[in-house]
Amino acid sequence: MKKLLDLLIPSRCAACGARGAPCCARCAQVWRSAAEVVRAPTAGLVRVFALARYRGVGRRLLIAYKERGRRDLAPSLGRALAEALAVLPIPAPVDPAVRRICLVPAPSRPSAARVRGGPHVERLANAAAGVLAGRGIEVAVAPALELAGGARDAVGLGRAERIANLAGRLRFRQAGRPPPGFPVVVLDDVITTGATAAACVQALSAEGVAVAAVLTLLVAG
Repeated sequence: MKKLLDLLIPSRCAACGARGAPCCARCAQVWRSAAEVVRAPTAGLVRVFALARYRGVGRRLLIAYKERGRRDLAPSLGRALAEALAVLPIPAPVDPAVRRICLVPAPSRPSAARVRGGPHVERLANAAAGVLAGRGIEVAVAPALELAGGARDAVGLGRAERIANLAGRLRFRQAGRPPPGFPVVVLDDVITTGATAAACVQALSAEGVAVAAVLTLLVAG
């Protein structure tokens, strides 16, 4: 059925409109090696990395995926994250011969998740996990965090407003606790002020879960 639909309604690149893949090979080049990002809330707390700036092709791809229903971009975006995760400088597990990693997706507001067909970062984490598993890396996806109702959309909020917006609303889920012995990486789509990344790390740390790094697709600013 999918092949028939592809013939009748060819897919177009969400960034440039070229026929073919949801993200064409040219636009996929926007995802480069992970670069370290420094933000005040995460300084001294955790290392943060991003693949590209929040502009141009990267911005168009993320908006299409996140706000315009292009869930077919998840495999491409997940692959970009997986490429970075495979070489991310994180501490080795107890047994260096065993390659393993646990991905904790940053949570979405419940109302936003309903509109987007589910938690969009968790979908990316699962896509990245599939790529890594295919390379012989033991991967776990642990939805260990949830955002309670009442949180505002963070777009346009400053650092202090973002911190206040998350206060008392970002919670740890025991059912999603990462398995022991896995280095933990928090995944998100964009880092802006660093307030969300810091809140995620602190919520996990409060439950005895150490975070090795935070990785995002884009960095704003």
